[in-house]
Amino acid sequence: MNFNNLSNRTKGIIFIILSAFGFAMMSAFVKLAGDLPSFQKTFFRNLVSAIVALILILKHKESLFGKKENQKTLIMRSTFGTLGIVLNYYAIDRLILSDANMLNKLSPFFVIIFSALFLKEKINFKQGLALVIAFSGALFIIKPSFNFEMIPALAGIGGAIFAAAAYTCLRVLGGKEKHYTIVFYFSAFSLVAIFPFMMAVYKSMTMTQLMYLLLAGVFASVGQFGITLAYKYAPAKEISIFDYSNIIFSALISFVIFGALPDYLSVIGYLIIFGASLFMFLYNKKLDKKIRR
Repeated sequence: MNFNNLSNRTKGIIFIILSAFGFAMMSAFVKLAGDLPSFQKTFFRNLVSAIVALILILKHKESLFGKKENQKTLIMRSTFGTLGIVLNYYAIDRLILSDANMLNKLSPFFVIIFSALFLKEKINFKQGLALVIAFSGALFIIKPSFNFEMIPALAGIGGAIFAAAAYTCLRVLGGKEKHYTIVFYFSAFSLVAIFPFMMAVYKSMTMTQLMYLLLAGVFASVGQFGITLAYKYAPAKEISIFDYSNIIFSALISFVIFGALPDYLSVIGYLIIFGASLFMFLYNKKLDKKIRR
């Protein structure tokens, strides 16, 4: 099978599933690294991404920091992305892996909200309904208790909100910058921004912990380049549903490595959020066919 002969949609699906696997493995290694500050984990994760992106930029003789007219959007994407990772890592450390990753998968629904607020895209009744259903599903995972036990789940949602803001910025960037320039800019920005916070809370690491964090960085790069290439080949409305393969990977990894499985309430939450996502996926496909006519 020749990859070049595949349709752009099929290429997009392959890359988004590869991305989902990469991020699931990243989450596992972040959790395996143990009791280290989220800032420290974020720093080493993005150090690897920056090195990989830098090698690709030098190889293709592309810009390190992008075009002048895109700086504002690149800074916003990097700021939101960095905050999203820190909060997501905090949630990963304290929740079952698949719970943390499913809360992060609320980000497409927040993208709808941000697109309405900043890109002036109207939210219709069906999109609004999907939003309400998805957020009700999140309640089954969060299990509101109104005490400190809720903080990791709220951090997970915060991570999804900032990830959505970062993805909205990626939509604005479109094809204006090369994917490795965007990844390098984000990773380098994050390293500089995180460094003082990491040093303030730094904990000494064993060689095993360092190896786990570097592996988290490797798989984060797979996830990051995968999702950037996926959306290069196909629009989100055509392939975003396949990103939920991450939850299957996460649940399997969580069981095999950590011997942990989500409880029945979390599984109900997964099904509700996935159902809302499937509804939006099918609705967007139907809408797209009408526009083509």
